[in-house]
Amino acid sequence: MLLLYRSLLRLYPVAHRREFGDEMLSVLVEVQQDTCGKSPWTRVTLSVRESFGLLYGALLEHYRAATGSHPETLFPPRRSTMRSEFRFPKATPVLMTLILLAVLMAIDKARSIEFSGPYPSPQVGPLKQADFTLLPTLLIIVAAAGVAALIGWAIVFALRRSGTHRLSDMSPSQQARPGKTF
Repeated sequence: MLLLYRSLLRLYPVAHRREFGDEMLSVLVEVQQDTCGKSPWTRVTLSVRESFGLLYGALLEHYRAATGSHPETLFPPRRSTMRSEFRFPKATPVLMTLILLAVLMAIDKARSIEFSGPYPSPQVGPLKQADFTLLPTLLIIVAAAGVAALIGWAIVFALRRSGTHRLSDMSPSQQARPGKTF
């Protein structure tokens, strides 16, 4: 397995292999030692998983080296990775917006059906075709989303300029000189 792993490491870009190759080999040796007493199926599974992981990692590193960006959108991982900046998957706001629009459209349609008939009277004839008011509803939603985005941007912009961030940029080696006042 170690010989195969070393040959697969050659697929990585040279700079990446120089920086992380020894560490990757030492991690593999540790994992092999942990699975030494386990069943043959576990060892075969480990070998296959590590081989495919190396191939996948080499492909990602070559892409990153060629483009300078992380290819997570091009090759999404099987499992979702939690990052500190994302609390929900990226599709959640889009799906929530679509569900909100569907609910608002259903409410609007129900309201127009309710008011399409005459007020309760002895003679109830056929119901008129209801006027559907989707466009004004959508315009209100888009305007509200724009205002919320503008408020959010203003808050983030203000936080970047806060005293906490300015203090984090200061170097502890900079000291005030005696006799100088601020």
